[in-house]
Amino acid sequence: MVEIDKLKIRFSEKSDAKYLIKWLSDPEILKWFPMYNKFEIDDSVRIWMSYITYRAVITAIYDGNVCGNALIYLNSFKKISHTALFAMIVDKEYRGKGIGTVLFKELFKLAKERFKLEMLHLEVYTGNPAIHLYERQGFEKYGVQKKFLKELDGTYYDKILMQKTL
Repeated sequence: MVEIDKLKIRFSEKSDAKYLIKWLSDPEILKWFPMYNKFEIDDSVRIWMSYITYRAVITAIYDGNVCGNALIYLNSFKKISHTALFAMIVDKEYRGKGIGTVLFKELFKLAKERFKLEMLHLEVYTGNPAIHLYERQGFEKYGVQKKFLKELDGTYYDKILMQKTL
């Protein structure tokens, strides 16, 4: 576990994009995201970081090192503005130390207090070890989209849909 006094959560800055690119360029991490190549990673990071203008992206820093990031994809349509999809990445060197749990706590607070969200939902692929973290945080499975992700070798992964009422 991390020493809580060494962990800081702050709103993300444009310069944090390089960490997302680094993490997503790691094949072990990219496996759990729908992107395939540098162009797709760069485009996804551009979209992810566009939410910093709304202060909907947070960064975790442990002992001076950027180690995680989370994003709330805000909805612009009023009828669905009570709910949002989110994404999170924790550097693989910092996993299993409680950083994801702290990021969730701050993400829930941000979603509820700043954006008045009632529900968060996520998409995760079969076999992703983060599913256990999501379940511990109170997310419940509500659907499965079969064969959603197809790797270049022909392997399919189902997309599991999970949500949590705040």
